[in-house]
Amino acid sequence: MRGLQVVVRACGVIALLWAASAGADNVQMASVTPYAEDADISAKVRTECVKLPTQLPAYTREFGAASSQEITLVDQVSADMPGRVLIVEIADAVSMGNAFIGHQKYSKVKGKLYQDGELIGSFSGRRNSMGGFGAGYKGSCSVLGRTIKALGKDIAAWLKNPSEGSSIGD
Repeated sequence: MRGLQVVVRACGVIALLWAASAGADNVQMASVTPYAEDADISAKVRTECVKLPTQLPAYTREFGAASSQEITLVDQVSADMPGRVLIVEIADAVSMGNAFIGHQKYSKVKGKLYQDGELIGSFSGRRNSMGGFGAGYKGSCSVLGRTIKALGKDIAAWLKNPSEGSSIGD
């Protein structure tokens, strides 16, 4: 009977440690990704492609969940928040061309990951797209959305093994 009690207690301790470590990987990210202050993004992209700032965190969370990385979207984040905090900005979004002459689009992002206020990783990344299959039937914002989706996947993959000064994407 004594041996059974020891086993039960050990299982309880293991369960507590597992629960604590599972929560340690949770990352908080803003539900809206801002444009960087120094970003020179055209007014047309800012006014017409209004979904881009919410698509990036949504895709990052979606791809993170696919690889067992929990990403919680919150209203605001700051470097001094407790736990793991990912701060991301859209550094550039360029929309050249169109469905008739061909799309030439790209998006650039930069981000920093903090653990209890301490910087533990940073990245910058870019994704390009010409629209993919059926590009002639896609609008400019849709093609830019493809670059944002790819960057969300890149960020989720980077979160598995973050390091400072990383380059993600193309």
